[in-house]
Amino acid sequence: MGRMPAVRGGSVFRVAVLALLWGSGFLWTKLALRGFTPEQVVLGRLALGALVLLAVLRLVKQRLPQGRMTWFHLTLAAATGNVIPYLMMSVGLREVDSAVAGMINATTPVWTVLIALAARQGQRFSLVVGGGVVTGLAGTILIFAPWQLGSQFTSAGAMACLVAAFSYGISYVYLARFLTNRGNGPLGLSAGQLLVASALTALVLPFGGLHPPQWQPDAVISLLILGILGTGAAFVVNYRIVTDDGAIAGSAVIYLLPAVAIILGALVLDEQPTSHALLGVLVVLIGVTLTRWPGARATREPHAAGTGPTGAGPASGQRFRSRGSDEAELQSR
Repeated sequence: MGRMPAVRGGSVFRVAVLALLWGSGFLWTKLALRGFTPEQVVLGRLALGALVLLAVLRLVKQRLPQGRMTWFHLTLAAATGNVIPYLMMSVGLREVDSAVAGMINATTPVWTVLIALAARQGQRFSLVVGGGVVTGLAGTILIFAPWQLGSQFTSAGAMACLVAAFSYGISYVYLARFLTNRGNGPLGLSAGQLLVASALTALVLPFGGLHPPQWQPDAVISLLILGILGTGAAFVVNYRIVTDDGAIAGSAVIYLLPAVAIILGALVLDEQPTSHALLGVLVVLIGVTLTRWPGARATREPHAAGTGPTGAGPASGQRFRSRGSDEAELQSR
């Protein structure tokens, strides 16, 4: 096993920034819903994020991916990794706290491992992985506490957030199988995926998003932040992390997201998470740690330099021990 690379100050700063950008997304979505429908929020954040990435692509003189099959896979990835989870999370946030959504979202890596095992995609079963999955599922049950009827965690909104987390898991495995290491740059793939996701959401808009928006200042500002920073700029920061520090360093963000969501929800919206949910998140993260334990999964080397899923994966010819869907788990939220 290779020696773990030294952690640099710049790397820690970028990981912290990315955790703040992604972890605050639940708060900004919650606030944006004060003036917009879920469909409008999703379309706004995707379109703004796509514009940011297209501008960056032009600046660094890169281009969108080529090939019909690539765009076919990007369409499916956009549906499962952007449109469905963003819509479900927005729908859920109309009923549940932003911290609740962040805690439910923490279960995403558990679903990713289960789906990867079922699809036999870069994930081999072992006692450690099995223990991690069981631990993660136990933590999920603790988060939802189905024995406490009438709580936010047993509402339809919480179920919508869970569907979002599961859809992320599907998309990560799909990305790792069909879009990782295919000769396309991650920035181009990211921009392409957001463009397709914007178009798909525009098709959905007539089914519930045509209500006149209420142009409340807090909702408008939140949507701008969510799209420009939380979606567009987050992709750029993530790209810088995996380019300079590798996907292993970037994966640390996954552990920080629920903490950011809980802290911001308490500070801004005076949300008070329950003790069973906090304990459940801790148990889930322990399970995730076990599934990522060294030697728990099959490893492979990237087939080409500068490739990876949308917004994640090896870049600039950097070599590291890839763990299948792990690379794709750094997808923007």
